[in-house]
Amino acid sequence: MKRHFEDLQLGSIELFCLAAEAGSFTAAAQLAGVTPAAVSRSILRLEQRLGSRLFARTTRSIRLTDAGRTFFEQCSQALTQLVEAQQEVMGAQTSPSGRLRISLPTTYGHHRILPLLPTFRALYPEVTVDVHLGNRNIDFVEEGYDLAIRVRAQPDSSLIARLLEDASLVVVASPGYLQKAGTPQTLDELTAHECIQFELPSSGRRISWLFQENGRDREVVSDGGYSCSDDVLGGVTLAKHGAGLFQTYRFIVEQELADGRLVEVLQPYAGRSRPYTLLYPHGRYVPQRVRAFVDFLLGFRDEWAGRRG
Repeated sequence: MKRHFEDLQLGSIELFCLAAEAGSFTAAAQLAGVTPAAVSRSILRLEQRLGSRLFARTTRSIRLTDAGRTFFEQCSQALTQLVEAQQEVMGAQTSPSGRLRISLPTTYGHHRILPLLPTFRALYPEVTVDVHLGNRNIDFVEEGYDLAIRVRAQPDSSLIARLLEDASLVVVASPGYLQKAGTPQTLDELTAHECIQFELPSSGRRISWLFQENGRDREVVSDGGYSCSDDVLGGVTLAKHGAGLFQTYRFIVEQELADGRLVEVLQPYAGRSRPYTLLYPHGRYVPQRVRAFVDFLLGFRDEWAGRRG
């Protein structure tokens, strides 16, 4: 087999990947134990060899160019595979290891995933977990994430999508609100009620409430004097304190329904859900830590479905 790389060039590729992950030459230098100038020179040599700029530089920041992003995606996978191959041969890789970066929606993170992480780390103590809680879409390559969970995920050929659950929806209110305003029996009666709204942070659009009526799906545009955006838990808190009706995921309010702080209404019209999907980059090589976490979460699908999550 013909040689394609020298030790110096492989080192430059590793420093390039560190800089791309860290977002700066200085941070990459600290991780590698060299000077920022050494990182800059090494990457410049790499760019000259490739005949393409990998970073767009300013006095304060760096960002990957399109060519740099493509190069980073391939090189990071290759370096990870080399490291794990070396560890496996040396007998050190008995279980998944390394840093796992995951991005979670706020509500799903708190109620579904975060409670499971101690169990996952007990199984794989050599894996460290970095969690981002938020509802914005992330860039896997540029921001260095391994996995993300999203509701209503859009098709993307660069990502593998695995359905975790169809989370069922429920309309709830506090006993105090229902005593004061009455309990709606039909969907048409919603117009006479205070319906807490949730706005999509990306567009500001109020989402419709979803129901089944006579075997058919129906969307209802409700109205009310309260609206929340970004965090569904805001609507739940308002409902618990008597602000009105709110449609949310059943798994969020299971405890409140069980202890009577909230009451489910319009049960004959229930049955709708929204999908939560696990996403990770498509590639020939998936790190062991990512495969382990995917398999770990998929193992809970039957339990969540059984709990009508």
